[in-house]
Amino acid sequence: MKVVLGVTGGIAAYKAAELLRLLQDRGLEIQVVMTRHACEFVRPLTFVALSGRKVITGMFGEAGSEANGESAIEHIAVAQSLNALVIAPATANVLAKLAHGIADDFLTTLCLATKAPVIVAPAMNVNMWQNAATQENLAALRGRGVKVVEPEEGYLACGMTGAGRLASVEAIARAVCETLGLRDDLKGETVLVTAGPTEEPLDAVRYLSNRSSGKMGYALAEAARRRGARVVLVSGPTHLDVPAGVEAKRVRTAQEMGAAVSSHLGEASIVLMAAAVADFQPAQFRSQKIKKRKGAPSLKLKATRDILGEITRQRRAHQLVVGFAAETENVIENAAQKLKAKRLAFIVANDVTQEGAGFEADTNIVTLLFPDGRQKPLEKMTKLEVANRILDEVVELRKSGGQG
Repeated sequence: MKVVLGVTGGIAAYKAAELLRLLQDRGLEIQVVMTRHACEFVRPLTFVALSGRKVITGMFGEAGSEANGESAIEHIAVAQSLNALVIAPATANVLAKLAHGIADDFLTTLCLATKAPVIVAPAMNVNMWQNAATQENLAALRGRGVKVVEPEEGYLACGMTGAGRLASVEAIARAVCETLGLRDDLKGETVLVTAGPTEEPLDAVRYLSNRSSGKMGYALAEAARRRGARVVLVSGPTHLDVPAGVEAKRVRTAQEMGAAVSSHLGEASIVLMAAAVADFQPAQFRSQKIKKRKGAPSLKLKATRDILGEITRQRRAHQLVVGFAAETENVIENAAQKLKAKRLAFIVANDVTQEGAGFEADTNIVTLLFPDGRQKPLEKMTKLEVANRILDEVVELRKSGGQG
């Protein structure tokens, strides 16, 4: 999810750097937009270093540079791509502009151009805060659906005491997360996720693998991170970007994946085994390429490491383990057998032959199976939505004291 952080010209502007970090910790992508006056309090380079992306400071590119069409319409592109806009600190001047629809810089123009939810965190002198004009402007903004994070009372930079001090960055971050529907129900948990295929080498240039893209496992990692968990992702070879805030361990073979999972198992309270680990590997590895000759060479296979079986034998009482079963026939029956054999909290079964499900697709169609015989079929939805439905069940099991 993408959030624009608008920073305006007040002494509290320096706190926006800490807010940026808090939002990043929730797996959010942050684009900083600064007003000209904000740049007098904090240099844009600070936010460039923290966000890892350019900071937008004006409608027409950098000051002193030649204006260009790309900069002039950038506010439209940003407005269409963001999920929320938060302005912290929001000065009395900017609040007045927003209330009256004035768009004379990038930030205020962006506010008019976006349909995303807007959150403002005012900060100013107590007399400015209490002024009737400011309160009328705030009332107008609230009436249009803008969320206002009320300032705190206390000692102000101007030397006065009273309301007007910027709300805590934790309160502002919480308001943003609530607006986006993000939750903290996995805070304090360490979630270990496996994702993607494994590659089992045959010779110097060939290997055995499968069609897994890793999208389901990566969606689980992203969803868990957004819900407040510390996430360790053990991933086979994929072309996916690691979600923000997720610790990634790259592996290739089933043996390497098993070793990585074992090394982090002791830290994990929840284990989500979404990887499509190869069931077989060549019995013999050839260090040189097997040359093409008359008649195909015979290929002997042996079973790979049973990572899920090892986990269920090693797990501790507090650990909850969820398995996945990608099947092409007898889906429910095969998944139920795996659920029982591995003694899982529950298992996620899907028929990879269905359109819109399985490998490489952005959507999935799954059924959740539980040890008590319950089944929860889910309609087709995005893999991130599936991930959240899976995590909903994990949270409910945690509340009821269930382990699995």
